[in-house]
Amino acid sequence: MRKRLRNPLHHEHACVRCSLLRPDPAQRARLVDIRDNLIARIAEAEREGRLGEVEGLQVSLVAAEEKIAQLDARQSAGHRRCSSKSPRSIKAELERAVSHDHESTPGA
Repeated sequence: MRKRLRNPLHHEHACVRCSLLRPDPAQRARLVDIRDNLIARIAEAEREGRLGEVEGLQVSLVAAEEKIAQLDARQSAGHRRCSSKSPRSIKAELERAVSHDHESTPGA
């Protein structure tokens, strides 16, 4: 007989552990909700002495925190790439590259 899930987030916690999961940045708030729920469930399990459950929830918590950190790192890296150069400087670099290519092409 299968144990009835008390919490609709239970399945999501298992998915968070998956190393293949690449969460959509738009779902960051959902991951934070999952993390917060895990923290509350760990506290409850500790109060009730369910040490085996605590261990499993802690594994899921670490995974959720890693996914959030991955999203933050990707967003931060993307922000740096996008904001490090102005459109004017990008255009100037492209023009220099094109003129350099024309100079080095035989017959140009």
